[in-house]
Amino acid sequence: MTDGDTNLPTIERKLGLQIWVIENMKMVPVPEKAYGTFFEGDCYIVLHTKRTSRGSAVDLHYWIGKDSSQDEQGAAAMYVTQLDNALRGNPVQHREVQGHESETFQSYFRNGIIYKKGGVASGFRHVETNMYNIKRLLHVKGKKHVSATEVALSWDSFNKGDVFLLDLGKVLIQWNGPNCSIAEKSRGLALARSIRDSERGGRAQIGIIDNEKDSPDLMQIMKMVLGERRGELREAIPDAKADELQKANVRLYHVYEKDNDLVVQEIATRPLTQDLLQHEDCYILDQGGFKIYVWRGKASSLEEKKAAFTRAVGFIQAKGYPSSTNIEVMNDGAESAMFKQLFQRWTEKDETQGLGKVYTTGKIAKVEQVKFDTTQLHARPELAAEQRMVDDASGETEVWRIEDLKMQPVNPKTYGQFYGGDCYLVLYTYQRSGRPHYVLYMWQGRHASVDEITACALNAIELDKKYGDEAVQVRVTMGKEPTHFLAIFKGKLVIYEGGTSRGQKTMPEPAIRLFQVRGTDEMNTKATEVPARASSLNSNDVFLLTTSQVCYLWCGKGCSGDEREMAKMVADIVSRRDKHTISEGQEPAEFWEALGGKAPYASEKRFQEQVAHYQPRLFECSNQTGRFIMTEVVGFCQEDLDEDDVMLLDTWEEIFLWIGKASNAYEKNEAIASAKEYLKTHPAGRDLATPIILVKQGYEPLNFTGWFNAWDPYKWSDGKSYEEMKSSLGDVSAISEIKVDLNNISLNKRTLSMTSLSGPSVTSASPEYKSHFNHNVSNSYSNSSKNSNSPSLVPNGEGIYSREVLMNKTVDELPEGVDPTKKECYLSDADFHDIFGKSKDEFYQMPKWKQQNEKKQCGLF
Repeated sequence: MTDGDTNLPTIERKLGLQIWVIENMKMVPVPEKAYGTFFEGDCYIVLHTKRTSRGSAVDLHYWIGKDSSQDEQGAAAMYVTQLDNALRGNPVQHREVQGHESETFQSYFRNGIIYKKGGVASGFRHVETNMYNIKRLLHVKGKKHVSATEVALSWDSFNKGDVFLLDLGKVLIQWNGPNCSIAEKSRGLALARSIRDSERGGRAQIGIIDNEKDSPDLMQIMKMVLGERRGELREAIPDAKADELQKANVRLYHVYEKDNDLVVQEIATRPLTQDLLQHEDCYILDQGGFKIYVWRGKASSLEEKKAAFTRAVGFIQAKGYPSSTNIEVMNDGAESAMFKQLFQRWTEKDETQGLGKVYTTGKIAKVEQVKFDTTQLHARPELAAEQRMVDDASGETEVWRIEDLKMQPVNPKTYGQFYGGDCYLVLYTYQRSGRPHYVLYMWQGRHASVDEITACALNAIELDKKYGDEAVQVRVTMGKEPTHFLAIFKGKLVIYEGGTSRGQKTMPEPAIRLFQVRGTDEMNTKATEVPARASSLNSNDVFLLTTSQVCYLWCGKGCSGDEREMAKMVADIVSRRDKHTISEGQEPAEFWEALGGKAPYASEKRFQEQVAHYQPRLFECSNQTGRFIMTEVVGFCQEDLDEDDVMLLDTWEEIFLWIGKASNAYEKNEAIASAKEYLKTHPAGRDLATPIILVKQGYEPLNFTGWFNAWDPYKWSDGKSYEEMKSSLGDVSAISEIKVDLNNISLNKRTLSMTSLSGPSVTSASPEYKSHFNHNVSNSYSNSSKNSNSPSLVPNGEGIYSREVLMNKTVDELPEGVDPTKKECYLSDADFHDIFGKSKDEFYQMPKWKQQNEKKQCGLF
């Protein structure tokens, strides 16, 4: 796709990433091998396309380096607007600032983002060739979203809590701070391997230092490059992240122009509703200063649409927010999943419901229960997830009531009867892959005491331990029972509003009770007690009215034959009296008398409820700092579940908490509190009774794994741990061999005294360093390496020297093998550009006499 009027490059219609850098105010494609590397002096445009259930989703980002010029930033913003037009308004547009990228942007670079010094203007370019003339220190941060920033080659750049990567071209030394987590070390190693494989063609070696005392040889290399370390390492500075309370503070503003002035008028706060967005206007949604969204109505003017980013930046300035605040611009009908979830309810036109049914807005229809083949659950885990079913409910069930804060077995004859004044534990056992699996439901009555609710949770922990900590724990709030919970009681689930099932009842049971029955078969039926008055009736359902003489089955005009049959089954549970079936409109006087007289009730046909489609979202939870912070993992997969994590999966109807085997005790114990806090602070005003499901690593049920693409049940047993990945880099027992290699590196005291280099140093030695260096080069200088006063080779194996070793030196003072007429050839690209102000290519294109003059001026003649 091209646009001749705007000089847009060809845009391929393909899935995945396409990246351009702004060079001389034009979009220049970045080689794929360089994806994930960004120069701090440049601006970039990133286009990402992915398939979705509704077609495809397109995201368009412009990235601003911290040292980029205003002109480049303006050009990037202009191109994004033009690209949006060329792509017919489908992309969600994002403004990204270095170091503050959105979670969506970071999700494209799973191995991490690398920030490099310089940019196009200073002669640095993205190249695909294998480069070894490198000496840099990368500060690696993050567990889920990794970024690596080039920092000063000095011990002063280090701290105790982060990973640092000393990149010497053919050797990469990963130094792990003493306070690093396993996940941070693993992500650092993944980044090091990515650099090795993509930038060095797999021909670099990696060494890791987890403990400096255990890696003396690697520490020696680091000290040779960085010098001796003086003083203690400083503590890591935690990232400034917005907590969930801040993100919950959403405000919607109407943006328009009046008499050439921009007017921003606040029109609503949390909870927001979709009908606030009018198609003729543009709006700004402020998520507590964490992120700014701009929504552009279909019928808004072209001028308003073009001004979206400008207005958002102006809004940020007016509010005094940081200039790095994320901005997301979207068009009416092409909203992002994150934007939709800021609203209490978001429905799409012609929303697909359940397993493929489509209902258009306003259609009146009887609510149908979706029937599905339970034998497909194991073959299609996505079906299990969609239907919230662990299995086909054919397993074994045990029920206990909390009594005197202890577990009291419930008579199996009364299984399925739950009283609002009690708490219950329900253990469900089913077979999968030839071994038992467990689901432990904690049912909390609406009128149960705080002590009983607490005791229910504590007893659940003890019961879980009895079954090897393998049970999936599900918190069930009265009235919010999950689908699978209904299914295991085979149509006999009855919820009593109050009272207790204990033997010694303090209050007599009411003489008259009314139950609403919903469901069409044994898998989805539930009877719920409602106030015994006529206003509780509904023409769409079946109700059971029990008195001391009779039990009435009242059948509303809109109920189905299946619903009537299920109500008959329940009637035998709630009453032993004679059953009288009556149709709506033919009630005897005694019926109305029992209900306290006739009264208006819901008699209209029930509208088919549109089931809003919400995209599942995965978060890393943290509240150790006293602030509840969640980091979203966009485009998640099983690989994002780390052993030392507590992760929250939000499928809207349920909240899953995934507990890693190595997660710390504090976060494990606070997991349920974290989930409750998440619901409480959600901008959309979520139902606090949403079921919370605790899942342990290695014991994930189908209704959890079905939300992940291509779940591997053997990952936890077959997947490599950090230690296994580390040991695969080489035979740790051969560390002593590196001492021999240190001579080949030709690092000595004179170089250190002359160059005073500094940078982070920590590595876990591995003999791979041996093959890592260029032996031809190192052998040719083997004699000089024995002389402590001779200049030394920087450890990248490519004959590159520091400027101090080459400038203003006589022939006798130069390292052996250096051609005195071509001293400049032995400079690194960075030093060369710094000294001559141009690249080597540009220098050698000049006339000979001009080259000689410049070499004289720089002390390299």
